[in-house]
Amino acid sequence: MKQLLTAEQVEKAINRLYKAVAAQLPPEAPVAIVGVRTRGETLAARLVERLRKTREVSHGILDITFYRDDLSRRRGAPLVRATEIDFDLDDAYVLLVDDVLQTGRSVRAALDALHDFGRARVIRLAVLIDRGGRELPIAADFVGHRLLVGSGERIQVKLKENDGEEGVFLIPAKG
Repeated sequence: MKQLLTAEQVEKAINRLYKAVAAQLPPEAPVAIVGVRTRGETLAARLVERLRKTREVSHGILDITFYRDDLSRRRGAPLVRATEIDFDLDDAYVLLVDDVLQTGRSVRAALDALHDFGRARVIRLAVLIDRGGRELPIAADFVGHRLLVGSGERIQVKLKENDGEEGVFLIPAKG
């Protein structure tokens, strides 16, 4: 495992995300920040903390386990945790937050899940890392950092709240 971004670089990427998001929030619409479990929820919480200093923002957490298109291919029982969206998404400006964007399949699953909670006015996507490798026509509106990574390699984001350390790491392809 090779470290690609240090804790300081992760913080800079989150600051870039915050500034870009804050500049684009519509003043007239209710705003909801929804993080995809697990690290997307942590990143969303960090953005919400900063945004709430200047405006009202709803905060939710989305579990996409049952919306994934690879559920039948995974071994063992899936780990399902609660979705926590206790506010109305109808007509809201929703910012969906995740840690890494690769194929786009997790985002597609998250969009399907969000629609069960209402019809948002608009949904925007913020990711800490865009690593390329799309399989679906999905692009992030806000990106903290872009990395070009080989198709067999993985990106792992570690955040202090979840992992006790902070950084972005490359996991090499097997073989």
